[in-house]
Amino acid sequence: AAQAGLQGFPEPLSAKYTGSFAFFTVKDRLPTILTKVIDTIHRNKNAFFKQHGEEGIKAEKGAIAILSKLRNELQTDKPVLPLTDGRVDMDMWNQYMQRQQALLGDSEPPSWFKSSWLYVECYMYRRIQEAIHLNPPISDYDAFRDGKVQSFFESQQAIMAICTYLCGVHKNIDDLSEEQLLEHFIKLLQVSLWGNKCDLSISAGQENSQKSSPLDSLGALKPFILVDDTSMVWPVLMNSRVAAGPVQSAARVVYVLDNAGFELITDLVLADYLVASKLASEIHFHGKSLPWFVSDTTRKDFDWTIKQTLAANHMWMSKCGVRWKSYLKDGTWSYHDHPFWTLPHEFCDMAADAPDLYAELQKADLIIFKGDLNYRKLTSDRKWDHTVSFKKALRGFHPAPLCSLRTLKADVQVGLQAGQGETLIAADPNWMTSGKYAVIQFCSALQND
Repeated sequence: AAQAGLQGFPEPLSAKYTGSFAFFTVKDRLPTILTKVIDTIHRNKNAFFKQHGEEGIKAEKGAIAILSKLRNELQTDKPVLPLTDGRVDMDMWNQYMQRQQALLGDSEPPSWFKSSWLYVECYMYRRIQEAIHLNPPISDYDAFRDGKVQSFFESQQAIMAICTYLCGVHKNIDDLSEEQLLEHFIKLLQVSLWGNKCDLSISAGQENSQKSSPLDSLGALKPFILVDDTSMVWPVLMNSRVAAGPVQSAARVVYVLDNAGFELITDLVLADYLVASKLASEIHFHGKSLPWFVSDTTRKDFDWTIKQTLAANHMWMSKCGVRWKSYLKDGTWSYHDHPFWTLPHEFCDMAADAPDLYAELQKADLIIFKGDLNYRKLTSDRKWDHTVSFKKALRGFHPAPLCSLRTLKADVQVGLQAGQGETLIAADPNWMTSGKYAVIQFCSALQND
């Protein structure tokens, strides 16, 4: 990876390009997020005192002091510092920092406005966790939890609508023709796609929930899907269903999650449909092992969401919750949170840097990657030409057939038709970062490079 720039790959996106979205993020959005974290920890002072006494107050002050120093380092473009908290991933982070140094040569140390945007943004979230971890007894506190909970409750109407739709589909699912199965698949895939709009890291933690039923808007949103490879994803699932014998499925789907709240519900609804329609026999969800990028799903968020759905005072929501709990109990669904998902590495590094995870993904018949951060890591977050193929941008990352569902919130986008990017920029200069456009991009595995 350190030599990538010498191999004809474009430069990584970085805040060193003044006026770029990366520059705006590091200059404005990241300090805003840090300030919100500091405020949230301070607001919880009484809760910490109630739970832990004076030790809780001391921990709150300690975490805030570290985070205030971090905000100053960021705003004044100080060199990034090694991690010191002794967590399981600490050595990987510090080795990656040396890798970043090697890219810059001896001329200057890696810093907030000079290194790659992907690296420094991930690094900020990891430093937030370090600040909290170094201050027991609040070391497992999630400063983003309140926002995720709020997003879930503010999206209740939309959640009820898609749970009602799913339960309606369940009623006669065994009698559906292949054409009908495909029709529901397309709808729920697009609901999950647009669910990705609800991202609190992009709104810098501002309220960003889904108020109305997304099912009603699918027709109006269709022109904003810039690449739609649904017709290539479908046969992967359908073929395994046919191969497994009469209405069976042998398909193992890996589902790499993004945001908690409404988006997670859209993912669970799609996963439920895949199992119920026998398009998949098992779903392996992958989430984050740390609170990450404001609204990303952790194991606690995952379990809490299913519990809330089950306890809902709405028949179809509650029915979904009961079914999801039973999928987890019987092993049809499972949840994993490998530390690699909260490292700054591009996914083309996974085979070398997390071979156990890569081997796990190779067992899948299909991998669904949700959201913008996963897309940035899939494509190495580089200044690719828009017409470069998705396969080329993956740079050899092919554990299994994979599909990216993403609304655009960062200035990297590949796989477009010639002239498509130019047309978009003329119509909307912020098309890559507004969350208004989306892609469903597929790459089959084991293609000869």
